[in-house]
Order: sequence, then C-alpha cells, then structure tokens
Amino acid sequence: MNHKLRNTAILGIILLSACGSVTSSTPTLDINAIYTAAAQTVIVELTQTASASSPTPEATATGSLPPPTTTPIITSTPQPQPTLLVGVSPTQVSCDNLSFDPLTVDVNIPDGTQMSPGQDFIKTWRIRNTGTCPWGAGYGLVFGYGTKMDGQPVAFTVTVNPGEEVEVSVHFKAPNNPGEYLSSWRVANAAGSPFGKFFYVKISVR
Repeated sequence: MNHKLRNTAILGIILLSACGSVTSSTPTLDINAIYTAAAQTVIVELTQTASASSPTPEATATGSLPPPTTTPIITSTPQPQPTLLVGVSPTQVSCDNLSFDPLTVDVNIPDGTQMSPGQDFIKTWRIRNTGTCPWGAGYGLVFGYGTKMDGQPVAFTVTVNPGEEVEVSVHFKAPNNPGEYLSSWRVANAAGSPFGKFFYVKISVR
C-alpha cells in the first residue's frame, strides 16, 4: 500500500475524532463509516496507480498465417550414358589342326613293345588333317615331352589336304638302361609352331 495515502487517511480520522470531543452538540460520527470511507479512498488511489503503471498488453494477431511457401524438389532421372565400343581385333585362329582315331593311330609297335638295349626301330602313326590348311613344304614332326630316344622324324613326302589321313614316322634308338620309356610328338607348321593332339610311342627295354 502507498505510505503517503495511508498516512493521509489516518490523519483525517484523528482530526475528525478531535473535533467530536470539543463540541458536545455536534452529532457523534460513525467511526466504522469513517474507516470504510478512508479504506475505499485508498483502494481507489491504488487502483488508479496500478492502472497507470501496468503495461498495455500487446495486440495479439488474430487469424491463421498462410502456410510457408516451399519450392518443389524436382528429381531428374539419370539418362543412361552411351557405351563406347572399342574395336577389338579378333584373335587369329590357326588353320592348322590334327586328330586321330585311338584304335588306328598306332600303325606298328603297340604300347609296351619290348626292345633290347640300344635297339633301332621306326614308329609310325596314322593321323588326320582336321584343319583348313594343307600340310605341305616345311611341315613335319617335332618332339613334345618324355624321352626323345634319339628320335629323328621322317620328312613329309606328300601334301596332306584338309580331311585327309597320312602316316608319319620317327626313327628311334632304345635306351641302354632297362625300363619303361615314352616319347610324345606333334606336327609343326612351316613357321615351327606345333599344333593338334600329341601322339606317342611307349616301349619296355629288357
């Protein structure tokens, strides 16, 4: 409560009381009414003071705000990139090839034939030209693997066309030491490149 207003009200009450005690003919004042009036005056003053000091509330905006504007996200579908084809030269396929029938490949000296130490012999095979080039000058037999046994191939004496069979031979000399020996051979073209299946001779030295 404001101290100034309170003191003023109390002072008024005291003065009114003093006046009542000097003149007996003056009507008696109602002390409760005086207190009530003074209290109402103080309340009015306090209300006015509070109204003056209270901040004016800010106006509240009414109504709903429009939704925020959003920029649509555009997703682009990636386009397939063209594949660049690099020219590749096909691997050159040799026109040379050979094959044989396992039942007729050995013309003589079947596998396991017994030989004496150092014995000379000629082994002959029957093979077929399954390529597309003829076997002519420069074609011949070459050693593949096993024991060479001093093998000396016999030169081709005829041209072997594709699809034809031919008998080819090698001169051998049996090893001096007893044992089982195998010598494997192939055909090579004029450039010295071997091709086709291996064919072999297998002997037993006793």
